[in-house]
Parts: sequence; C-alpha cells; structure tokens
Amino acid sequence: MPVLGWLAGRTVEAHIREVDHWIAFGLLAFVGGKMLRAAGRDERDASPGDPTRGWMLVVLSIATSIDALAVGLSMAFLQVAVWLPSVVIGLVAFAFTAGGVLVGARVGRTLGRWPEVVGGLVLLGIGVKILVEHMAG
Repeated sequence: MPVLGWLAGRTVEAHIREVDHWIAFGLLAFVGGKMLRAAGRDERDASPGDPTRGWMLVVLSIATSIDALAVGLSMAFLQVAVWLPSVVIGLVAFAFTAGGVLVGARVGRTLGRWPEVVGGLVLLGIGVKILVEHMAG
C-alpha cells in the first residue's frame, strides 16, 4: 500500500501542491479526533469483539491499508524513495501487530484509555505543526 500511495502521489503532486499541508492536517486531525472520541466513549458502549476474527479483522486490515496508502502518498510529496521504507513498514507492522495481539489486552486493562488519548493528541499536534510550518514559510 505505501508503494501504491507513492505512485498515486507522484501523479497528483503537481495538482495539489498548494493545499498538501491542509490535506495532511485534515487527515491527521481526523484520525487523532477519532482516537480521542473512542477514548472518551463509555466502556458500556463499546462492543466487546475479537479483533483477530471475522469482520472486525477485515475492517482493521482495511484501515491499516489506508494508513499505509497515506504514508506512501506523503512520501511522494516529500520526494522520498519508497522501496526501503515500504519493507521496513511491513516488517515493523508485522512485529507490532504480533506483539499487540499478545500483550494488548493486559496493557489495556492496566493503562485504560490513556494511550489512546496520548496517541490522538500526538497526531493532532503533528498536524498543527505541519500546518504552522507551512503557513510560516
């Protein structure tokens, strides 16, 4: 997916160069906002499900693929080579997914919603930083 995003980005870069910072900000704000909203939900509203089976796995796989596509698109805008980062992304994603499945439930019970809140705030901060840097010159 990063390679497909990179190829798409190379073809549309010239057309959206003037608004790429707004696009980056919007995507990061959207994902960060979703994380914060999910962290703020009442636990009774959350449906317990096994994310390693069925439709939940399909939905999570698609979401991860869209993220990787966005990374590839960003790399095209930054005019960065895509091949080595794509291999690294795949290996790291595999390792963290395997580790997350093994320890995720225990960490979630221990830390609660704080990791999701921190992650959402970090993404929003990165989006604001991109926007401010571009607007400042």
